[in-house]
Amino acid sequence: RTGKLMAKNNNVYVSSLKKGKAQFVLIGEAKINDYTYKIDEKSDKSDWIYNSLNLGVLCGEKHGTIYTELMGGYGCERENVIYVHGKTEEGRDDFDNRFEINWEDRNNETILESIGDLCFLTAGLEKDKFGKVVYKKFLSAYDFINYVKENLTPNTVVNVKGNLKYSIYNGNVQTKKEVNSIVLSKVDSVDKYKANFTQTMLLTRDSVGEVDKEKSILPIYAKVVDYTNGWNGKTEYNGKLIKCNVTYPKTFEYEIDLENKELVNKIISKVFKVKKNVTEITFEGDLIEGGAVVTTTIDDVPDDIKELIAMGIYTEEEAIAKCSVNNGTKKRMVIRRPLIIMKGDEDAKVPVIQKFEDKYKEEELVFDFMTASDEDEEDEDVNNSRESDDDDSASEDSMPSWMKNL
Repeated sequence: RTGKLMAKNNNVYVSSLKKGKAQFVLIGEAKINDYTYKIDEKSDKSDWIYNSLNLGVLCGEKHGTIYTELMGGYGCERENVIYVHGKTEEGRDDFDNRFEINWEDRNNETILESIGDLCFLTAGLEKDKFGKVVYKKFLSAYDFINYVKENLTPNTVVNVKGNLKYSIYNGNVQTKKEVNSIVLSKVDSVDKYKANFTQTMLLTRDSVGEVDKEKSILPIYAKVVDYTNGWNGKTEYNGKLIKCNVTYPKTFEYEIDLENKELVNKIISKVFKVKKNVTEITFEGDLIEGGAVVTTTIDDVPDDIKELIAMGIYTEEEAIAKCSVNNGTKKRMVIRRPLIIMKGDEDAKVPVIQKFEDKYKEEELVFDFMTASDEDEEDEDVNNSRESDDDDSASEDSMPSWMKNL
């Protein structure tokens, strides 16, 4: 019953789900084309003026070109504000101290001093006379994109950081890489390029899939938590705004050595096995995007397009380029290892895997506004308990069926 999963205040749905880490780091060559920037674009439906960034970063042959994005703007017929948070006396971000500043004050140095560091976008694309990188901070993505366009040279080696954002589009889970930092990199060799991610995910007993023996890949069917302010095209349900954390199904890959069954067994048991309910665990991994490009020749061009070439509407090179296709471009998120954090008192910290067993019950992962009934709506208790299931019989040697056939 989905009503059991909903907590409510007077106007907004909320959930018990908490976000974890969802970050990426890219080091590689900046790839700039006609579609990288849109500057001072006007929305057809409102007074919105915006800039957008769609920057590709070539991270070497292994990772391919990873595309990142960012968008921001203002309303030309309204009073605009920027929502921010402050910082503590020690200089740390104070998320409880939230306020807004006027759009016109976004570059006011006195005001900026009181704002937490995580509110800013960072660019470091220039050097001073001593050869040191000059860092600039921006509250607005609109200003940040303007600066990047003016100062980022094609093929420059950069370090790009940001957050992974999840959403539903046409029934499919989309993963966006939203930029919050672009700076010059000191990396001087292609073999040092990288495309890494850190992602907190939720695992259930059904998360370990059947191995792909041809690719030596173990699929991991996880769920990731992200914020949404709408679902299935709707911004509210039963008169209440949808502004909450929800889960998105996401398939990750883990590369295994099929010839070392004992090691694979240990990894499954130690890292991926869920004894009961839902385990929360944070992984580090690699982003891999690319595919084989089919080489098109003039013989592959359809006859009607060859007629356009004959009439001079297209050159032969232009037509071949238009008819070339990318065959099977893939976007993979390959798990490498669990994240290790330091935990404990300041003087006695120890390294531990960031893993929390029995974090949620499986029914808490469901947040389906479209199937919740009015009867569910009345039953608003949120089941936040972490009590154990009656069935705790998962044995230590219970492995997926494919494991027994290795």
